Amino acid sequence: MDEAAMRPGTAVAADGEKRSGSVSAKTKSQAERIRIEQHSASGLLWLIGWLFTVGLLHLPFWKGVLAVLVWPYYLGSRFSSLLP
Repeated sequence: MDEAAMRPGTAVAADGEKRSGSVSAKTKSQAERIRIEQHSASGLLWLIGWLFTVGLLHLPFWKGVLAVLVWPYYLGSRFSSLLP
């Protein structure tokens, strides 16, 4: 028997190739998973809030379009103090 096959952490494959006990790079990349999270509920809530605000203020079309850009800024500055 080959002395490399006798050492712990070393295996000999069926084709005679020696492999160590460590995980190869190919196996590591297969083990990693890509996780995709969808946050459609928060986007829908934002859209509903924006439409409510535009309707409540009776804004014309172009002022409503401008509100898309300005409204998130004001919300962010207002609620940023609540974050840790």
